[in-house]
Amino acid sequence: MRISEVNITPIKPQDGLIAFASVVVDDQLYLSSIAVYTRLDGSYRLLYPTKKLGERILNLFHPISREASKQIEDAIFKKCYEIFESNND
Repeated sequence: MRISEVNITPIKPQDGLIAFASVVVDDQLYLSSIAVYTRLDGSYRLLYPTKKLGERILNLFHPISREASKQIEDAIFKKCYEIFESNND
């Protein structure tokens, strides 16, 4: 799996939510609306989009394997550090 494009859209921080991310996987699949949150230690965590239908919450998409999850996290976190750390200088 190859992450060919990463876009970060910063937002006004709210309850730890600082941005939304999108990625292109293998130049064939576009995934968007991935929420980027900060943790108390300053690191980041991702939340994949869901939709609530009545009482049920449906996952729209998420990585199935740990390897895929790690590749997406690494690509998004790298871009976040570039954007947010350069703003702190």
